[in-house]
Amino acid sequence: MISYLQGILVQKTPTELVIDVGGVGYSVSIPLSTFEKLGHVGEKIKILTYLHVREDIIHLYGFAAEAEREMFRLLISVSGIGPKMAQGILSGLNTAELRAAIVEGNLSALTSIPGVGRKTAERLVIELRDKLSKVENLESAALPSSIQLKSRSEAVVALMALGHSRGSAEKAVFTVLKESTQKEIPVEELIRRALRHASQ
Repeated sequence: MISYLQGILVQKTPTELVIDVGGVGYSVSIPLSTFEKLGHVGEKIKILTYLHVREDIIHLYGFAAEAEREMFRLLISVSGIGPKMAQGILSGLNTAELRAAIVEGNLSALTSIPGVGRKTAERLVIELRDKLSKVENLESAALPSSIQLKSRSEAVVALMALGHSRGSAEKAVFTVLKESTQKEIPVEELIRRALRHASQ
């Protein structure tokens, strides 16, 4: 089991990074929440990892914090959710938002995540609500309103329709929300601001 990697960040995208550890380059899949916490290319970093092994593939997933890795493990314990979907879910909501949505049974928040339908959202609540209600060490934060979550999802879809990749669209929207002092941004304004970031 590879618990973590420490080395030089060689390359990073919103969904993947390459880290040089003693002359060996490791490709690691990451959620958007981890991407935002990474340093600059060329800097030394430490990334927590989860090694996923199947008959035909060995794949490393990386996380900036233990809370993200623990949530990832919980997500893949749910029937029908594999590592790729878990990575996508963690890119849609951070650990605190996701925990709150599951514990509160907020299906609208969960289905706002691209790729998560109502049945999957219901499974998340049924299988993880009790486990997460007992977990105290995950990050705590207020859950964004359903309006904000819907706007975020719509903005990502709009940017993808305009030719941007999902990773680029999610990063641009996340950047706008992070920099904004407004609690809620109208979806049209969110798209306009995100377009400026996505075009850079």
